[in-house]
Amino acid sequence: MAGAPFRLTTCPARRERPFMQPHALNRPAGRALPGAFGHNRGIVRRNYAFLPPEGVLKSRLPQYENTAVRFLAAPALGARFAQFVLEIEPGGGSRAPFAEAAIQHFYYVLSGTAVLQLGDLPPQELGRGGFLYAPPGTPVLLRNEGKTQARILGLRKRYEAIGLSAPGPILSHENQVPRTNHTGFAGRGFQHLLPFGDLAFDFEMNLMWFAPGTFFPAVETHIMEHGLYMLHGQGLYLLGTEWHEIWEDDFIWMGAYCPQQFYPTGPDEAAYLLYKDVNRDVAL
Repeated sequence: MAGAPFRLTTCPARRERPFMQPHALNRPAGRALPGAFGHNRGIVRRNYAFLPPEGVLKSRLPQYENTAVRFLAAPALGARFAQFVLEIEPGGGSRAPFAEAAIQHFYYVLSGTAVLQLGDLPPQELGRGGFLYAPPGTPVLLRNEGKTQARILGLRKRYEAIGLSAPGPILSHENQVPRTNHTGFAGRGFQHLLPFGDLAFDFEMNLMWFAPGTFFPAVETHIMEHGLYMLHGQGLYLLGTEWHEIWEDDFIWMGAYCPQQFYPTGPDEAAYLLYKDVNRDVAL
């Protein structure tokens, strides 16, 4: 109508519908998420990969019973190590102690409880945060004697021997490792699960903590390779030239010289477990 005042209106249906993430939708069992085709956070590039858990399929290994494995990083991807999640059902785990002559192992309990046995050390039942390091050739046994599933993050790496004796075995818990901050930047925290600066080790496993609003002071570009498993909180991670939203149970593989930066975005602390190869010269 001529002369009628202009009014900006909104769609009632849109105004009344609450915003929901796709994974929060109420859908019948057995039905895929809306828009499942073509909508995926996972990405693989020449020297990095971002792997959300929903795209990582299960496999089985003969040395375990009642256990599924989800491989995260492997030489097939371009990594020089293997990283994986073991999902051990009650009564499951290693069939017997196993060892590899030239391969070192690291295991970290993500959820549930697991009995960890390492060489001649007495077995311990540990919950989230329990971990072990097995030097090359050291037998390892992982069992679930609880009533719920246990999830364990594992890593295997060929040991790069030098003129020092190989490291000794470690069976401990993150609560026994002090949180430090050598950067001078407020809000940062580091827990070195393997002895920091010990040249006998050729890799580190570090818990990295970030208070809200904390971030890398610069974009890092370095020779070290990483396997990153997100434990708490959320944030934005720069890989190459692309930013990715990351939260609990996401995994990132970063090859040498991949530009990277982390910016936490949640209201609480963010933390991830980070593999890094160190203490060895460049092979020519």
